[in-house]
Amino acid sequence: MAGIDHAPPPFFKRGPAPLALLTFYIAISLALFVVDLRFKSLELLRQSISLVVDPLQRVAQTPGSLVDYAGQYLQGMRALEQENAELKHAKLTQAPDLQRLAQLEAENGRLRKLLEVKEREQARGQVAQILYTARDPFARRIVVDKGQQAGIVAGQPAIDEAGIVGQVTRVFPFSAEITLITDKDQVVPVQVARSGQRSVVYGLGNGYLELRFMPANADVQVDDILVTSGLDGVFLAGFPVAKVVAVERDSAYSFARIVCVPLAGVENFGEVMVLAPRQALPERPPEAAARADGPVRKKRRPVRED
Repeated sequence: MAGIDHAPPPFFKRGPAPLALLTFYIAISLALFVVDLRFKSLELLRQSISLVVDPLQRVAQTPGSLVDYAGQYLQGMRALEQENAELKHAKLTQAPDLQRLAQLEAENGRLRKLLEVKEREQARGQVAQILYTARDPFARRIVVDKGQQAGIVAGQPAIDEAGIVGQVTRVFPFSAEITLITDKDQVVPVQVARSGQRSVVYGLGNGYLELRFMPANADVQVDDILVTSGLDGVFLAGFPVAKVVAVERDSAYSFARIVCVPLAGVENFGEVMVLAPRQALPERPPEAAARADGPVRKKRRPVRED
């Protein structure tokens, strides 16, 4: 009767405690988060997942996109006819100026060559369709339908018909992520168009921007327009960025608090133009680099003793 002494297997097998499993999974998640943050080791995995998930996302967005396109088509027909009539009228109104534009551009080119002034960089780029906003509620980012297959690289600026929208910060095979200028981590060097004063504008994360490091007595007024200064080597100079809406000056502080609103439609869905990267800026001369690193100490001549 050897079978009688054999104990039957338990009905429920007990594994690790749920709290221990939860602690283990949390530890693994934190370790992966730290490793990816420090060494960017999961970037290839993230791009591979994006390559697989991107078609599924587009298929899931197709019904809503068709409904939106149908509504926009029906709504825009009348607006398009009215805009066409206005453009025809504007074309006739501006015909004398347009006929002289080619002559003025040729004359400007001859004067620049005569004065040996360097030609301005031309703004080139490609139009991209905004797909959706990023899923992070604390960030201001959008995703467009152009990526590595279209030659997009990180760092390229993005604009619309009104001004600067943001900058490409992450690129995937068939899409790219653009950080808007209203994001907390986005900084744009600007200058006041009226007075020419230079500074930097920071995103506040709530749809507004702040012009920082301006003295309390700076010549900045409400409704002043801020344009890119071009000193960062990323944005071309002269693009509209924001308009000043509030200026707070307090004698207790060295700097004024200046709040601005973006001129571009950073919170609207539509199309943006991703500009081509700028040409590399010339290197600083050795004297300027030495002044930037610290004061140059002059060698003292030894005094001769007679």
